[in-house]
Amino acid sequence: MRISQSQLPRERRLAGERRRALQLLASSPRGVAAELLVLAHEFSRDMLAGLVLAGLATVVAETLTADGPTIKIERVKITDAGRRAIEG
Repeated sequence: MRISQSQLPRERRLAGERRRALQLLASSPRGVAAELLVLAHEFSRDMLAGLVLAGLATVVAETLTADGPTIKIERVKITDAGRRAIEG
């Protein structure tokens, strides 16, 4: 007996926006700045937080210092569980 994806429990399926975010993260080995995900790619902060809470992504904080002020950047990176989620 074959099970179609529509028969899987809703929690196991990856919604379009979440899948798109994870695919973007998978193509970025160093991760993507959280602000860029929100402003340029129009992902909601709540959706990104949901990926982190689900263990599909993680946030890494970086501090950069140039000639001027110190800048704090949060990069969102995909986890192994996130990679498995977009593969299956």
